[in-house]
Order: sequence, then C-alpha cells, then structure tokens
Amino acid sequence: MAEALDLAVPPALDDLVRDVLTLACDRDLRLATAESCTGGLLASLLTDIPGCSHAFERGFVVYTEAAKHEMLQVPREMLETHGAVSEAVALALARGAIANSQADIVAAVTGFTEAGPNPGEDAGLVHFASARRGRDARHQLVRFGDIGRGHVRQGALETALAMMREEILR
Repeated sequence: MAEALDLAVPPALDDLVRDVLTLACDRDLRLATAESCTGGLLASLLTDIPGCSHAFERGFVVYTEAAKHEMLQVPREMLETHGAVSEAVALALARGAIANSQADIVAAVTGFTEAGPNPGEDAGLVHFASARRGRDARHQLVRFGDIGRGHVRQGALETALAMMREEILR
C-alpha cells in the first residue's frame, strides 16, 4: 500500500501506481503531472512508493486559470474561449508541463468533481492529456457522472495513471 495514504488508496490503484513507477524506472524515464481537479493527489501517489519514487520529476498543481497561464503558459485566450475544463486546455497543460520540466512523460487532468453554477459544468466531466517528450500529446474525455468528489478524483487518478502507463509502453 502507498504509505501516506494507506487507508484511502484502493489496492488496484496502488498496484497501478507501482506498475507505472516500475516501468518508468526500468526504462529510465522521468514523470511529471499537471493537475487541476485532482489537486496534487497524482503527484502524491507517484512519490509515495519507496524505491521507485525517484522516477517522479515534478508536479504542477494549477487549480486556477491564473496558475494554468503563469506556470504552464496556457494562453489566456484559450482559457476564455474553451474554458479551463476542455480538451484544448488539457492538451496545453500536458505540453506546458513537458516544456517546463525535465520529464519524459506527463499526465494532465482538468475537470469538474461537482456540478458548477454555469451550463456545461457537469459533475464528473474530466479531460485528460498525456504527453511524451518528442511526440504528440493525446487527449481522453471521461464522464464519471455525479458520483461524488472523492469518487471522481479516484477515477481521475486511475485514468491518468493508465494514460501514463500507455505513454511509457508506446
């Protein structure tokens, strides 16, 4: 089990984290994250496994639009036009994290864990992007539904880790 989050991390998620880190270590690849709705949970998981957490290079927690722009150079116009929770922004987060780190592989997450006050802010709507240095970034949209903040975040962690695993293996 992940040490810091023993009680909160289901065994299948813990196994996926170990798999991603082991694969990254075996291939001498460094990992980074760009997180909004997961608030750094992905980075936490990737640093919690003794013996292979050194594969994690850095994490960006970019919860606000200002943080997305300032830390990862997501264009303000993109945020205004597409919204912070969009395919365009997820891809920009992944590209920005690659550009602003020494990582080889990045996972980016932006979404709504709960319904917002505006149309289109559907609970459980999450955009993901993964990138590998020198290759095109890839996008995935998941609609988890209104299953609660914790369950959306857990699903987001599983999806982001699966995308990282795919990037390592491709």
